[in-house]
Amino acid sequence: MDEKIEEIRKELKEIADPEIGVSIMEMNLVDEIRVEGKKAVITYHLTAPFCPAMFAMHIGRSIKKKALSVEDIEEAEVTVKDHVQTEEINKMLESMV
Repeated sequence: MDEKIEEIRKELKEIADPEIGVSIMEMNLVDEIRVEGKKAVITYHLTAPFCPAMFAMHIGRSIKKKALSVEDIEEAEVTVKDHVQTEEINKMLESMV
């Protein structure tokens, strides 16, 4: 499992914050990465609780896509925390395939 987490971390380093242009991993925006069988569970936050929802969605979609690109990961549960629209954003992320 630790090997898969490291592979996911490596993939997530390629995602840049759309406003700042720095990797979300360098900015420590990813709070948790777990692997449960073939499922990746990833929690992240943004630079501020009121960042535009479109940036939150962009980062969330990118995290999901990168996690699913890792071999043997067939499902990715991605959630944002500590945002003024946490509930709405997480519902949208959950409905993404």
